[in-house]
Amino acid sequence: MSKSNTWESDLLLLVFNNTTASLIGDATGIVGSTVAGSIYVSLHTADPGETGDQTTNETAYTNYVRVGKARSGAGWTISATAPTQAANAAAVTFAQCGASGATITYVGAGTDSSSTGKLLYSGALTSSLIVSTNITPSFAIGALVFTED
Repeated sequence: MSKSNTWESDLLLLVFNNTTASLIGDATGIVGSTVAGSIYVSLHTADPGETGDQTTNETAYTNYVRVGKARSGAGWTISATAPTQAANAAAVTFAQCGASGATITYVGAGTDSSSTGKLLYSGALTSSLIVSTNITPSFAIGALVFTED
């Protein structure tokens, strides 16, 4: 069975924009957080898989840290069409690589700025990203897309 397009959109809006999903449970629905917080984008050298967390296959290039984007329309754009998608609404720029690099093949979206954290979504990049000394990984607006379908 599959989710309806409306529910897919509601779910992405709740997770990425902190927007209440109406008509679920009581009259208020599934309410967004009092403090929206951020979704933290992570880079991975291999598929973190469905059982992984934010540290599973996470890169460790010199100076790497996850990048937080607000759980709002300023951080994420949600499409209303099938497939329903959340895409970065602003550029996502990571720290410049120092002495040791890595090859990035996956990107993730999770709950923590560091440590284990809950990996909410992950996906393969369209092509590998080789990060070496003085390279600053950056993704243009709309380049990171997480899909519900």
